[in-house]
Amino acid sequence: MALLDILCYPDPRLHTVAQPVQAIDDGLRSIVADMLETMYKSNGIGLAATQVNVHQRLIVIDVSEELNQPLVLINPELVWQSEDRVKGEEGCLSVPGIYDGIERARTVRVLAHDEHGQSRTIEAQGLLSVCIQHEMDHLMGKVFVEYLSPLKQGRIKTKMIKSQRAQQR
Repeated sequence: MALLDILCYPDPRLHTVAQPVQAIDDGLRSIVADMLETMYKSNGIGLAATQVNVHQRLIVIDVSEELNQPLVLINPELVWQSEDRVKGEEGCLSVPGIYDGIERARTVRVLAHDEHGQSRTIEAQGLLSVCIQHEMDHLMGKVFVEYLSPLKQGRIKTKMIKSQRAQQR
């Protein structure tokens, strides 16, 4: 396993729309293992392949308290979402240190495959629902800050660029 570099906003590669996974094989399972290791080492609860510059429809999530219940979603498809909405604080490994309130569907239903090629339907609510929606946005080339006002987006972009420049020195 290997730690992967996480793209940081406003990197334009974060806006790449992910393509469907064509084959669930050992190569893909290796990417899954690397993504899980990267997510855990970064203290995250979700990571989309887009965030590590792999532009395939692949997500890893673990919202368990012990961080020992990884969920792998390959080619996830949102098939239903509740009209009931909830607003909560979100953060993102690609936008470190930034948190803001984002409104999401309270409950979602997703069709996907796991790392063994098994089809699964997941009905999620609470933190898992939010995490799935957040990571699926990444697969569509969208970062959570894009839900915020243009003023907030501009401030975050400026802050992130300054932070990246400081780290390069």
